[in-house]
Amino acid sequence: MDFRLDDEQLAFAQAARDFALGELEPNAALWDTEGIFPREAFAKAGQLGFCAIYAPESIGGLGLPRLDATLVFEEMAAYDPSTTAFLTIHNMATWMIGSWATKAVREAWGPVLATGEKLASYCLTEPGAGSDAASLSTRADKRGGAYVLNGAKAFISGAGDTDVMVVMARTGGPGANGVSAFVVPSDTPGITYGRKEDKMGWNSQSTRPVTFDNAQIPAENLLGAEGEGFKFAMKGLDGGRINIATCSVGAAQGAYEAARRYMNERQQFGQPLASFQALQFKLADMLTHIVASRQMVRLAAAKIDNNDPQASTYCAMAKRLATDLCFQACLDAQQIHGGYGYLKDYPLERLVRDTRVHQILEGTNEIMRVIIARQLLEKGADIR
Repeated sequence: MDFRLDDEQLAFAQAARDFALGELEPNAALWDTEGIFPREAFAKAGQLGFCAIYAPESIGGLGLPRLDATLVFEEMAAYDPSTTAFLTIHNMATWMIGSWATKAVREAWGPVLATGEKLASYCLTEPGAGSDAASLSTRADKRGGAYVLNGAKAFISGAGDTDVMVVMARTGGPGANGVSAFVVPSDTPGITYGRKEDKMGWNSQSTRPVTFDNAQIPAENLLGAEGEGFKFAMKGLDGGRINIATCSVGAAQGAYEAARRYMNERQQFGQPLASFQALQFKLADMLTHIVASRQMVRLAAAKIDNNDPQASTYCAMAKRLATDLCFQACLDAQQIHGGYGYLKDYPLERLVRDTRVHQILEGTNEIMRVIIARQLLEKGADIR
C-alpha cells in the first residue's frame, strides 16, 4: 500500500492550509465568542472550490474523491473545527442535490451552492429519531403536483441561516422503505425555526429546531424516487462520519502543534517543559494517536471511493477511533498548557469544546460500536 500523497493532493492541502491561516485562524475565537455564522468566509471557501469538493462537476463541483476532501477538512479544522464542520455539512447536502435532484432543481441550486453564494443544511435528526433514520416521523404527503410537509426536526446545523435544506421525510409506511428525501427552500411558507441553541461548542454554526406546518414544495423537489431517502441518508451518514472524524484529526493536530511549541517555550524549574520525560511521553502518545486516526479515516474514505461493500463498517470504526483518540489529544494538549490552557487567549479550550461534540454527532460512539458489531456478527463481515 502506498500512503504517500501525490503532488496535486499536497498542493490542494496547502491551499486549504493557506485559506485556514488567512480566514479561519484570525477570526475563529471571535466567531466562537459572539456566535457569528461567517457567510463571507464560506463564500471565499467557495471561490476555491471548497463548498463542493466531491459534488459532481455538472453543477460546478470539483468531483474529487472523498480522500481528497479529508485533506481539505483536516487542514481547516486544525484552526477552526466548528466552521469546518459546517462546511462538511454543506458539502454533503450539495453532493446530494448534485447527485439525485431533478434537472430543474440541480440547475436552480447546484451552481449557487457550489460557489458558496447559497448555503445548505441537512435535516435528518428529529426529537425522537437520530441515527435511527428509519424511525423518523416527519411526513411528506403528495397532493396533486406538490408534497406537503408536516413534522419537526431537531439539532439542525445552520437552520435559520442557510438558504435550502435537504429534508428526510416519510412518504410511505413504517420503516426504511417509507422514507424519501426532498430539497426544501428555507423560506418556504409553513416552516418555522426555533430558538438558537446555546451550545458548549460549535458556536460559529447556528443550531435550531425546524417545524414544518403544511409546508408545500413542488413534486420535482423529490430527490431520486419515493422510498429512496433512507438509502441516501445512509450514504450521507457514511460520509458524514468520516467528515466529523477528519475534523477531530485536524483539531488534534492543531492542539498537538500548540503543545509542542509551548513545551519548547515554557520554562519550569530552570528548564523547558520539553526536557521532562513524562511530558515527552505524553506528546509521543498524542502524535501516535493522531497518526493512527488519520490513517483510519483515510482508509475509510478510500473504501467509499472504491465502493467497497464494507465501507459503512470502516466509516463507523474511523469515526469511533478518531473522535475518541483525538478528543483526548486535545485534552492532553490543554493539560500541558496548565492554567493557560483554560484561558480563551489560547485556542486549546475551544478545540476541546468543539471536538467533544464529535463523539456525539453522526451517531454516538456507543452507536458506532453497535453498528460495527452488527456488521461483524449479523452480516458476517470479514474485516482484515
